[in-house]
Parts: sequence; structure tokens; C-alpha cells
Amino acid sequence: MTTLFGYTSVMPIAVPKKKKKRSLLPLLTVLFLFSYGLMTVLIVQQGSVIQSQRNLIKVLTRDSTELWMGKGKAIGDQQTARSRAQSRAQAPSSQAPSSQAPSSQAPLSRVVPQRHAQSRTGKVLPPVPASDLVDRRRALTSI
Repeated sequence: MTTLFGYTSVMPIAVPKKKKKRSLLPLLTVLFLFSYGLMTVLIVQQGSVIQSQRNLIKVLTRDSTELWMGKGKAIGDQQTARSRAQSRAQAPSSQAPSSQAPSSQAPLSRVVPQRHAQSRTGKVLPPVPASDLVDRRRALTSI
């Protein structure tokens, strides 16, 4: 206000209007809440996936164990059948009479000289026929 010669007059002063600053706080709050909600859903889904994978591993382990037990039983059955067959084959040959005349024909399968190999258990293994020998030049070696 100015006072001139006793008169009071009001002069308008041009004041620029202040623009309202928009606050980003409400928008950021909504975005953070939305992202935390998505993260919570992700964690719950991940937990259920981990649980289903754990159950699948248990089932597969049980199946694998059953398969290995079946294979072990089959191998054991084969070994017992093989040992029974070998014992049956050895029993008649040891009791066979030697009254047969020597044959003029050569035997079909030549028997390797009487080197009896020792097995891991210490048992003496029977001689190996020549037909069972492997040509080492043609043997497949794999790593």
C-alpha cells in the first residue's frame, strides 16, 4: 500500500500464480503395493512347485529302487542258474567212463591248456574253450 498526500490507494501487484506440484507419492505407493503383491504370489507358486518336485523325486526314487532290486534279483537268478548248469555239466563228465575209444576226428572246440584261473573269491575256474577266446586286435575298447 502506498500513501500519497493522505490518500490511501491500493495498487494491484501482479503475483504469478503458483502451480500446484503434483506429488508422485500416491502413485509410487500403489506401484509398490502392486509389486509386493506380485512377489507374494510368485513366492507362493514357487513353494508349491518345489513341493511337487520333492514329491516327484520321492516317487522316482522309490521306482528306481524297485527297478534295481528287480535287476539284482534277475542277475542273482541268472548266476544261480548258471552255477547249477555248470555243476550239472561237471557231474556227468567226471563220472563218464573212459572206456571210449579215442576219436580220429579233431574236437570241434579246442580247450585251452590247463591253466586254471583263480577267481576273486579264490575258487579255481574251469578251463576256457578256444571258441570263447577273443581276438584282442578286434576287441572294442571303450572309455
